Amino acid sequence: MSGKPLGNVLFVTLDQWRGDALSAVGHPVVKTPALDRLAADGVLFRNHFTQASPCGPARASLYTGMYLQNHRVGRNGSPLDARHTNVALEARRLGYEPALFGYTDTAADPRGLEPTDPALESYEGVLPGMVEVMRLHDDLGPWLAWLARHGYPVPPKGTRHLDIYAPAAGRDGGGGGGGGGPTHAPPVYAAEHSLAAFMTDGMIQYIEGQHGRPWFVHASYWHPHPPFIAPEPYNAQYEPAAVPGPRRAATPAEEGAQHPFAAWRLGTLRNRYWTLGAETCPTTMTDAETAQLRATYYGMIGEVEHQLGRLIDWLRETGQYESTLIVVTSDHGEQLGDHWALGKETYWDESFHIPLIVRDPRRQADATRGRQIDAFTESIDVMPTILEWLGLDVPRQCDGYSLMPWVGGASPEHWRDSVHWEYDFRDLRGQKPEAAMGLVSDECHLSVIRDRKYKYVHFAALPPLFFDLERDPDQRVNLADDPAYAALVLRYAQKMLTWRMLNDERVLTHTHIEHGAFQRADARRSV
Repeated sequence: MSGKPLGNVLFVTLDQWRGDALSAVGHPVVKTPALDRLAADGVLFRNHFTQASPCGPARASLYTGMYLQNHRVGRNGSPLDARHTNVALEARRLGYEPALFGYTDTAADPRGLEPTDPALESYEGVLPGMVEVMRLHDDLGPWLAWLARHGYPVPPKGTRHLDIYAPAAGRDGGGGGGGGGPTHAPPVYAAEHSLAAFMTDGMIQYIEGQHGRPWFVHASYWHPHPPFIAPEPYNAQYEPAAVPGPRRAATPAEEGAQHPFAAWRLGTLRNRYWTLGAETCPTTMTDAETAQLRATYYGMIGEVEHQLGRLIDWLRETGQYESTLIVVTSDHGEQLGDHWALGKETYWDESFHIPLIVRDPRRQADATRGRQIDAFTESIDVMPTILEWLGLDVPRQCDGYSLMPWVGGASPEHWRDSVHWEYDFRDLRGQKPEAAMGLVSDECHLSVIRDRKYKYVHFAALPPLFFDLERDPDQRVNLADDPAYAALVLRYAQKMLTWRMLNDERVLTHTHIEHGAFQRADARRSV
């Protein structure tokens, strides 16, 4: 283990960013010049998947390097067990003070806390080891105060803070008519006063204040997370007619017929949060409304990507780029109308396929700049990657593997040939899925194994799903009950069981007590 900081770390998450929404991977419409430039100077992982959704479970895997089956953060609000270490706590061992700009959605472990402890008021707590330099959780308080100082009317105290995202009265941004719905009109604030702009300004000021000391910044940008609204000119950056349409069955009923969970999920997707001021339901939106919403989402990407690019350009201008590890990823994806769904709480790929770019500043990575990796990688690999770059040992709790061999030009021989994710859909307080499908909370869980040919979805108490991805890449035809696929379904159920057995929590499994503590370093297959 190295005894001093190697350099700077910029660890970026862009919330709800789909893995296909990069021009560097060939999206037919979206332009992401800042990230394309970073990918050309680093390594882009094309088949990168998160381990869970929504935000809290996804980030628990990202920050701890653990599968959901081990960290057990199933829902937003599920506490992260205090015994688990994480990327911030490990970085502190080298003297870093990881600085948070944004949020981590880490619900506190309530054991040992008083019932009145403020940490129990919200699931939007801070990851242990992180220092809140600019906390921008769901109340948006610092940003709203900044907007007020710039003369904007902000939501009055006691009202919904998210109303700042409501479309500006009487404005459609220069042509948002034609039945496109509420997502074209811009908000009241200008692009230079967006949340991403405010956060980027804060990070630049913070880094300037380090006066050359090594720093670790976690930039947790909120967008392109809904509400679906973008400031001018980004609200009109893409023409709805030019945006590829959603990939889905002919009707919501046909899509829902795939599985009882799909039918229940599509029947519950009604939200005033996605488009403030109007209830949104993806199964009843017109084609024009869906096209505009997709175009607006891509405009939101353009706005936040510009601000991230501004931060990276500033690092170049100040000479810090060449001493900074940059990792850019997302917590989870977004359905965006595919399969008649919005959000990310499904089993479909769009909710789990996310971007990942790693830029190592060291000369030893020069030969791989611009490399794109097709191998399967997972969110749990990010923590080991950062720790290896820092020269730190990877804790036994981590289920992931460092990606530094790929960044250094190698192609590991024993790398995974599939990806895995889980989704816990229990509702502890309201019991809605439990009541609708006749389940108890512990039965509201699914687990996925996906490789290049097939995808198997196992439910704790519902029938499984099986997809032939070569014939059916959009996952429209469930083959779990097709006799011709029975042997394959059994094989993939067995593969999933093997995967779970090999990845059960192992913190003390490799330790034996007799005449002292013996630890086996090679008990787990290496890559």
